[in-house]
Amino acid sequence: MVKHRVIIFAIVLLTLVSCSYGSSGDRQPEYQQCVAQCVSQTEYHQLPLYLRLLRWTVKQDCGYHCMHSITERAIQNERYIHQYHGKWPFQRLYGIQEPASVLFSILNGLVHCHYFKVIQTKAPDSYFLKKFYLVTCMVGMNAWLWSTVFHIRDTAWTERLDYFSAGLYILYGLCVAVVRIFYLRGVWAVLWTAMCAVAYVTHVMYLSSMARFDYGYNMMVCIVVGTCQTSLWLIWSVKQYTRWGNSERRPFAWMVGASVVMVTLAMCLEIFDFPPIGQVVDAHSLWHAATIPLAPLFYEFLVCDTELETVSRSAKDKRSS
Repeated sequence: MVKHRVIIFAIVLLTLVSCSYGSSGDRQPEYQQCVAQCVSQTEYHQLPLYLRLLRWTVKQDCGYHCMHSITERAIQNERYIHQYHGKWPFQRLYGIQEPASVLFSILNGLVHCHYFKVIQTKAPDSYFLKKFYLVTCMVGMNAWLWSTVFHIRDTAWTERLDYFSAGLYILYGLCVAVVRIFYLRGVWAVLWTAMCAVAYVTHVMYLSSMARFDYGYNMMVCIVVGTCQTSLWLIWSVKQYTRWGNSERRPFAWMVGASVVMVTLAMCLEIFDFPPIGQVVDAHSLWHAATIPLAPLFYEFLVCDTELETVSRSAKDKRSS
């Protein structure tokens, strides 16, 4: 399987997708001969324990060593560096395939974990969006958990769990955006959430029923949903910040608009695909790094918005009584 990161332009908010094609590196006769010779001389029990625990096969381990042997010669001779099986030649760490992306995925997950506690503490139980926001944190933690697992070990099932979890994060973000922006409550909020749940389950079942993962379809869905979410938050933030058509201005509304715009800009790092610096840090890992300081901006908006909504509702209740 060979994967090329999809180029995402400025209108797309959140998506983690890839395509499957043939890779120049693993088509090299030099590489194929090296792997065949290595496999014939290596037994499974000779692999280090950490590789066996991560389910590396002899052929995969041989491919790793042959890939780096060829790449080192290419660097010394200033020749083109090839991708192998859809990936640049990364230096693994105790069997971890992409250490930088793993580290940044963990840090992203910790951000969502931190704000789960913040929202749990600062948002009153009576606020109707508290549960939606807490689930947002949990869905975010889940997405970055499977991103971590996928970058530790790229297999068919870790890839799908990464994509499905990222898709859930994107769709649930749209679900929450609609509920918050349009003040959906009661039966309307339940119906909208149920519609999103059915759409997600249908999406996963469709992709799971196929013998070969439909990367193009998955990309299209993520782009459409992500663009809808981004557009809604951006338009709403401008209206709220400028008091355009509103009696009450929300000076903190810029945070949500800025967060979705900067996440989109950060994703443009995917365009600049290059061999990993030091065989560790590539454009994709830098995209993961860039999102670490952006998630707090969105969560701080939720906290400020919750505080204002709670105070306003309390004042209305006092006036009505």
